[in-house]
Amino acid sequence: MNAIQRGHEPVMVQEVLEGLQIQPDGIYVDATYGGGGHTRAILSHLGPKGKVIAFDQDETVRAHVVADERLLFVPESFIYLKRFLRYYRMIPVDGILADLGVSSFQLDTPERGFSLRYDAPLDMRMDRRNERSAADLLREASEAELHRMLEAYGEVRNARTVARAIVQARAQKPIETTGELVQLLEPLVRGNRHQYLAKLFQALRIAVNDELHALESFLQQAAEVLKPGGRLVVISFHSLEDRIVKQFMKGTPAGQMPLPSQTHAGLRMLTRKPIQPAPDEVQRNPRSASARLRIAEKLPLPS
Repeated sequence: MNAIQRGHEPVMVQEVLEGLQIQPDGIYVDATYGGGGHTRAILSHLGPKGKVIAFDQDETVRAHVVADERLLFVPESFIYLKRFLRYYRMIPVDGILADLGVSSFQLDTPERGFSLRYDAPLDMRMDRRNERSAADLLREASEAELHRMLEAYGEVRNARTVARAIVQARAQKPIETTGELVQLLEPLVRGNRHQYLAKLFQALRIAVNDELHALESFLQQAAEVLKPGGRLVVISFHSLEDRIVKQFMKGTPAGQMPLPSQTHAGLRMLTRKPIQPAPDEVQRNPRSASARLRIAEKLPLPS
């Protein structure tokens, strides 16, 4: 078992398998391969003719993908879902899974800059082929942009004050490490320190990786490539993601009220409330505590 797999425990595996309703000869997508735990679980329920197409944009994952002739690995973001499924002639598919959490390996690798536990470069790029890191964003964004980002993506209560403090601090010296950012923020913390800083780091990470726009694009593509009766399973870890997933599955475009009999992208949501990890899983894997799983099914084509 490699380092990525050792540091990774997939969340709600049984719930994912039940949600996908695995067929032995089906075609399934794991849109976020990570440590590969969910992919291995899906493969264990497939027969020799079944297929899994797995996506991951993190280059550290590519060298550790499980060897299985039924697995096709795509080293790209799930935002290219439809393009690669079309290229490999895999449309339509029977089920799609997206686990939107940051992997344990990413959090536990200091130089990636995802965790406030380490003093490390402010990177936060999921795909390090992208040029703009979190340090670049803090250096280049205007005070108004920083304010909007912190408020919208982190729900930071004093976002305006923090944005102003960042702009004033960078005028003296660029903010280049997680430690420098945390030191700057210490006098500004409101409420629980860890939760406050985690939300601010979340806002930075979402902005650096354009995560919410990527999620919206992925959901639309997922609905298009599923076959009638196919399942979409999404695990989210914060309210912003979960709200987007819920609205999409319910047929409610963001900020709008549903129209009578309206369905969005031909999906029917099967989970009125999100499924959460069982207490024993949370005890075993505390990082799973905030996970929320939702399931939707592709409706039959109109006759």
